[in-house]
Amino acid sequence: MKFKDAIGIDVSKNTIDVFIHGPKLTQQFENDPKGFKKMFKWAMSHYSEDDFDHVIFCFEHTGIYSTPLSIYLDDLKHAFLLVAPLQIKKSMGMVRGKNDKVDAYRIAEYAYLRRDLIKPTKIPSKNIMKLQKLISLREKLVKQRAGFSADLKEYRTVLGKERHGPIINVQNKMLNYLAKQIKAIEQELKELIKNDEHINKVYKLVTSVDGIGLILAVNLIVTTNCFINFDSARKYACYAGIAPFEKQSGTSLRSKSKVSHTANKNMKSLLTLAAFSAIQKNSELKNYYRKRLEKGKSKMGTINIIRNKIVHRVFAVVKRQTPYVNVHAFTN
Repeated sequence: MKFKDAIGIDVSKNTIDVFIHGPKLTQQFENDPKGFKKMFKWAMSHYSEDDFDHVIFCFEHTGIYSTPLSIYLDDLKHAFLLVAPLQIKKSMGMVRGKNDKVDAYRIAEYAYLRRDLIKPTKIPSKNIMKLQKLISLREKLVKQRAGFSADLKEYRTVLGKERHGPIINVQNKMLNYLAKQIKAIEQELKELIKNDEHINKVYKLVTSVDGIGLILAVNLIVTTNCFINFDSARKYACYAGIAPFEKQSGTSLRSKSKVSHTANKNMKSLLTLAAFSAIQKNSELKNYYRKRLEKGKSKMGTINIIRNKIVHRVFAVVKRQTPYVNVHAFTN
């Protein structure tokens, strides 16, 4: 669908500031279902019925503050675009000051200028949203466990168990508690996947690739919206910060291809772990890794190639709807 106009929305905790690009109108509403209903009715009143169908709402992805609005518009089957705040910020150029009404205008301008290229956002299913919340909670607990573990090691090394026995005992209890909670979340993830036919099918395809286990598979499903939001492995590699880009300008600047620091760092880290795991499990990748190191190639450069191979294999099996088969295993 081609869009004729755009409506920008700046989402805050309690309010939403709305700017209609065409007639240059602005209004503030409450960030709740009643406010959404008033906003939608107000916006619709400034267009004919046919024209309003070709208007797209655009707002930044601000987590829990923007989710209710996304669900409201999705329930109405009206097109909207969720954009990363950094993407909007970079499109603005040099900006001074902060104003919600002005931000709503800038968001509307961003969407209007790209109206011919926009692909409306498709919000995840309820089960994918549940997976997202569970995996996010698990990540927080893992970080807490790492913190307690580091503290415990410090106490034992520097102060000794005799002097700080009670503290060490409390730390141990916390570590055991966190380990149980993490295990419970992982079990909940497995049950949720098992009880959703579509997600379970995708999960089995993804985990057929060497190096991919439960946590990386769930993160791949969540970040791709079950492989709806990304149509190519290359685009996802860019998102994860593992796609190499060349740096060249004229004749004076030319360097080796490097990955971008603008990335989902968590996915990049998980793919690194997957690459090391795949080297241990997959003889083809193990030999490839060894031969490159023997030639004097960079260790992390080689790991990055393997990270990309994993991503490309994942997208290939999902596209083909058949599990990954390691043909090299049959030639040995």
